[in-house]
Amino acid sequence: MKINEIDPDYETVKIDQIGVIDSLNGAVVFRDETVEFTMSGFSSEVARYISNFLEGKREEPPTIYKLVEQICEENEMCLVKVKIYEGGDIFRANLYFTGKKDLVFRNFRASDAIALATYYSIPILIRKSLLKKIENQK
Repeated sequence: MKINEIDPDYETVKIDQIGVIDSLNGAVVFRDETVEFTMSGFSSEVARYISNFLEGKREEPPTIYKLVEQICEENEMCLVKVKIYEGGDIFRANLYFTGKKDLVFRNFRASDAIALATYYSIPILIRKSLLKKIENQK
């Protein structure tokens, strides 16, 4: 499947809420027109970055996010979407880049992928099977 093709197994969602559970853990609530999906278990630090990015505060992104930006600029590429899925007992993400050539970086931390997606204002896609599980519990 090409990067720009629509994947029927994924749904585009928006961040509805982001928060810090305690000093170590953050959580995010995703929502589309019909379902809600909550993801927790990532650092409160990343939750704060996501919150800042949502508020338009992009002055001081973490070094790793700056690294992604610099690599993209040097190679004339753009991050265009992230896909979130279950990888065992944790959530993982694939990062999709386009430009001189298309690249997919697989099996990265979902929280960092969400932060990057928020930083660049790009789509976040979640595997529909995860959303259906939540929808069926309502």
